[in-house]
Amino acid sequence: MPKMKTKSSAKKRFKVTASGLIVAGQTGKRHGMIKRSNKFIRQARGTTILSEQDANIVRKYMPYAR
Repeated sequence: MPKMKTKSSAKKRFKVTASGLIVAGQTGKRHGMIKRSNKFIRQARGTTILSEQDANIVRKYMPYAR
């Protein structure tokens, strides 16, 4: 059986924590900051944990990241 390939885009964007959760960067901060509220910009710092539905999709892209 050949090895499964990891999606290169997924390994650059997501990390798996020791407890198996998927960590991703916050969305919505690439451009258009002028129209966003200060509260939105402040709360979108750092990283976030993906929901279980989204995490299941990402796990399929990264078969060896466990």
